[in-house]
Amino acid sequence: MEVCYQLPVLPLDRPVPKHVLGRRGAICFTSSQVLFGGPAPRQLSKRRGAISYDSSDQTALFIRMLGMCFGVVCAARRGTVRSEAAQLGRSVRSFQSNLHLPHYSKHHTQATHHMLDQKYIGQAKCMLQKVGSWNFDIFLFERLSNGNSLVDLTFHLFSEYGLIKLFRLDLLKLRLIVQEAYHSENPYHNALHAADVTQAMYCYLQEPQLSESLTSCDILLGLLAAATHDLDHPGVNQTFLINTNHYLASLYQNTSVLENHHWKSAVSLLRESGLLSHFPSEDRQCLETRLGSLILATDISRQNEYLSEFRTRLDRAELHMNNSQDRHFILQMALKCADICNPCRPWHLCKLWSHKVTEEFFNQGDIERRLNLDVSILCDRNSNSVAKIQIGFISFVVEPLFVEWARFSDTPVSHVMLGHMTSNKFNWTHLPQKDLRGTTQSTFS
Repeated sequence: MEVCYQLPVLPLDRPVPKHVLGRRGAICFTSSQVLFGGPAPRQLSKRRGAISYDSSDQTALFIRMLGMCFGVVCAARRGTVRSEAAQLGRSVRSFQSNLHLPHYSKHHTQATHHMLDQKYIGQAKCMLQKVGSWNFDIFLFERLSNGNSLVDLTFHLFSEYGLIKLFRLDLLKLRLIVQEAYHSENPYHNALHAADVTQAMYCYLQEPQLSESLTSCDILLGLLAAATHDLDHPGVNQTFLINTNHYLASLYQNTSVLENHHWKSAVSLLRESGLLSHFPSEDRQCLETRLGSLILATDISRQNEYLSEFRTRLDRAELHMNNSQDRHFILQMALKCADICNPCRPWHLCKLWSHKVTEEFFNQGDIERRLNLDVSILCDRNSNSVAKIQIGFISFVVEPLFVEWARFSDTPVSHVMLGHMTSNKFNWTHLPQKDLRGTTQSTFS
């Protein structure tokens, strides 16, 4: 078992909460009673995969063990943990050897597959048989999968396409990438949204224009980008980060701040997990770059730029799916569609998503008001409503994009999406307010 240390620290880090000691893969040894029922601990770790300690009293060490599927809490070590890197390394190696942790092996991978097979039972398994349906209810699947919709869906799709065997991917490392880098406290930008985008992406990959021309590498990138496109999202938009002088805004020079962060977070997790460590270096670099190109395309502020190019290429019949660059551009457009497809879902799903994203907007507006900042245009709960936001979003963002997508892929799925979009826009415009209400607090608490 390999211990990951000296790894890059990802942004938006937070102190380790009390419950972290019980989470999957956490090992902690400490001489301080503060971690076990005492006052709230000081910051012990910058990020999963890091080895660090409390610099103020040097009494604790938090380790994220790569590839472990169980949680271990150990308070056996006493004394002071020294700050020297060599001493840290010796302590970790000694502790690791005493645990007799298993190494990755063929039998280990087979056991993982067995666990996966055992999990996919009953109603969740039945739902996955219909995962290519545009009416797939990701909220129901989230409940049936016990809150693991993104992991279960990603595993299923990777297995269905044969990507795990073809690219020799370790399921435990794949789990590390997609499972814990989303913030569940975000009403909208969380793992459930990523699962919904991944399922939509799968629907697009099944369309004849794509399924008959995409390579296995294209499919791997498309699904991986969908699953990781909002990694470590803070629950606020780029404007907020810029107005608060957040270091991410400075780091990325106020340009595609969130999308750059999501991409770099995904790359960091790929490297930390070693999921692609067996790939040639040049191939890994190429994949990381292409992954970034896909994720950066989801920047809504560049919507008109991509839409204009898409429309022009369609008008001139310049898209040729036997060309790798054209296929990549179509993957960008597919991910853009998947990312904002909520208004094209059936009404009951559209309505749920609309309340979730509006709750997140309004939460940001409340923070801006407390900080005496100008409240962002969509974030003022005093002057906006779910219906008003959705009507504008559909009219100016969603509809123009999906009309062009239907030109490219004139299929029953595209017609279904346009039909739902038109119907949902009508509902937001004409249904009585009593039928549109349903506070986010009561719906999603």
